[in-house]
Amino acid sequence: MTSSYDVRKTALSIETVWHERGPRLEKPVLVGTAIAVIRNPFAGRYEPDLMPFQAALRELGRELATKLLAQLGGASHIEAYGKGIIVGEDGELEHGAVWHEAGGQGMREVLGQPKAIVPAAKTIGGAGTRLMVPLGHIHAAYVRSHFGTAEMTLWDAPRRDEIAFGLVMATGGRPHARIGGLSVSEISVHDGQR
Repeated sequence: MTSSYDVRKTALSIETVWHERGPRLEKPVLVGTAIAVIRNPFAGRYEPDLMPFQAALRELGRELATKLLAQLGGASHIEAYGKGIIVGEDGELEHGAVWHEAGGQGMREVLGQPKAIVPAAKTIGGAGTRLMVPLGHIHAAYVRSHFGTAEMTLWDAPRRDEIAFGLVMATGGRPHARIGGLSVSEISVHDGQR
């Protein structure tokens, strides 16, 4: 991974979910997380213009999304997504907020430009911080069966002067969803909402 920012490490993880104590699925739901840990160029200081940093991270978003997609079987298998950011203690939340556009757009590009909002969570934390990243359906925000979470954590990151940027994708919703709402088969408006 070559870039204008200093990537210390990346991590890919895949959860294979067969059931949630209900009937075993014929095909498991895969939930994948891709994380890149980079040095925060603004650690310990205020930077008034974060737009060049955001632009530089777009390639990282595409790279992480592409690697994750390869582990999950390709874009046609993805039904849910989300993104997460953990900013080390010498940074500020706004240093992580650049990922909303950079990571989200990178993921949308490799998935063929789905319209639903990419849910996100961000926090300030140290090494081993556990962040629960929200998931939502890629085409319609009102599909309740795909409201979920995925854990984003690394035992040694982020350090005080780092940021951990993560993307999450899933091949389905909750295994035994049964609380009503818009179903995947009822998506019709294709506006990202319904």
